[in-house]
Amino acid sequence: MRKRTILAWGVAILCFVVLMIVTPAIPQSQAYHDFADQRNFFGIPNTLNVVSNFPFLVIGVTGLVLCYYGNYFRLSLQGELWGWTCFYIGVAAVAFGSSYYHLKPNDARLVWDRLPMTIAFTSIIAIFIIERIDERKGTISIMPLLLAGLFVPCIAIPVMAILLPPMYTHSTYWLWAAGFYLLAKVEEAADKVIYGWTHHIVSGHTLKHLCAAMVPVFLTLMLAKRTVETNRRSLLEIWKISWTKVKDNGFKEEVSYTTVSTMESQT
Repeated sequence: MRKRTILAWGVAILCFVVLMIVTPAIPQSQAYHDFADQRNFFGIPNTLNVVSNFPFLVIGVTGLVLCYYGNYFRLSLQGELWGWTCFYIGVAAVAFGSSYYHLKPNDARLVWDRLPMTIAFTSIIAIFIIERIDERKGTISIMPLLLAGLFVPCIAIPVMAILLPPMYTHSTYWLWAAGFYLLAKVEEAADKVIYGWTHHIVSGHTLKHLCAAMVPVFLTLMLAKRTVETNRRSLLEIWKISWTKVKDNGFKEEVSYTTVSTMESQT
């Protein structure tokens, strides 16, 4: 079974590499680099889009320190430690890669903007596999997932958070993180619109950086607060149980109220 799994991953990696070589590159629209806020302060080009990446460095370094400082996050599996290490390295690297890109936005620098984010997101998928499916398979998947960064993590992560039963409590923090990421993408798309709404005070892309930095903030809070989940249920199951209780309680209250009203009318 183990040999078959290794063979499957080997074939998958080989196919990915071949596809990357033979598939023609999709040209990046040059309009993407035309950000709304291009002001320079203190001699720094595109100042706010550059300095708004600083929170990524703070939370990335903080997360790495807490991962290894007396096992503050109480990580029980070796694969977890590797996965979260890759995640926080990716988060910290966003500060450098994105700043480098925004100093002079162009196609050549764009890869350094996207690469650290790819590392962070694909690490999260490996962490989900480790926590909710199988530690060994999740640990083995870290490297292939990093190579195959186009796994649509922004869709896979919320779906896995809802459907798969967690190993730890406070799983709703995953959804808060996904919500801030979605908000960041909306702000990115509305870059120029937001810049106009705020009377050229701040652009949507700058706000996108700040909201995206909230994703690792919420995940760090989750790691600090969570405990091992003794009764493993997915968020979907919890929501179904809660909804059933609400319906049952509502029905009972309605019957009780109707009964009392009928009795009062008879008297």
